[in-house]
Amino acid sequence: MTMETEKILKEYYNAADEDSRLLSRHGRIEYLTTMRYVEAELAGDRSKRVLEIGAGTGRYSLQLAREGYGVTAVELVEHNIDVFKSHLKGGENLRILQGNALDLSMLGDGSFELTLLLGPMYHLYTFEDKLRALSEAVRVTAPGGAVMVAYCMNEATVIQYAFGKNKLAEVEQSGLLAEDWHCLSSPREVFDIVRTEDIAELDSHFDVVREKLAATDGAAHYLKGMLEEMDEETYGRWLDYHFATCERQDLVGASNHTLDILRKN
Repeated sequence: MTMETEKILKEYYNAADEDSRLLSRHGRIEYLTTMRYVEAELAGDRSKRVLEIGAGTGRYSLQLAREGYGVTAVELVEHNIDVFKSHLKGGENLRILQGNALDLSMLGDGSFELTLLLGPMYHLYTFEDKLRALSEAVRVTAPGGAVMVAYCMNEATVIQYAFGKNKLAEVEQSGLLAEDWHCLSSPREVFDIVRTEDIAELDSHFDVVREKLAATDGAAHYLKGMLEEMDEETYGRWLDYHFATCERQDLVGASNHTLDILRKN
């Protein structure tokens, strides 16, 4: 990651309301789905050590620390760390470090039973940087432990942005869309976009086994206006539907976000 990329990310997150992104109804689905998998992995065992790389403003780390897990949170952007610390109530078993997903040398090999990489892959624009981030996440995870990695997905971007916002001509003229409709990202677009086969290629470089690839928000962003207007009972039924279908591989690639759940051998 270059200094220019870091500068762009810091400017973006200094201005973004990252703290409330997961609080809207459609955003909440991503959070609730991710937490279902996290809670299932931890299974109430408070002896398990948790690392979150790219912790943002602490939505996941704080919740897990308040549930009694020992959590280490690594975040690049100082503004996010400041917001994160403002939420502390005291007494949380939580360590917050400023750091980069590409270099976790301050953390030892095999230190955590669960490693969460829920943001950094959104902002790494070369295959080499993605490999390095995943390598570091796998390295610090204990054998038999889990690594959960979040990605932003290609098809949702093409459908919702290029077509949905009438930006097709603009993105094509800017050279941001390949002939096979794969988005071509750079730091100025902030987010890197992948397909399921890109994720599989990354995984193939490591001694891990994929246990699940899940759509963490599914169709939520396509239907966000509808979701915000649903009564609570219907919204609850939508959650039931989403949880029942989020691992269907014929649907995963069209989600805005996915969660790749890996087991370290």
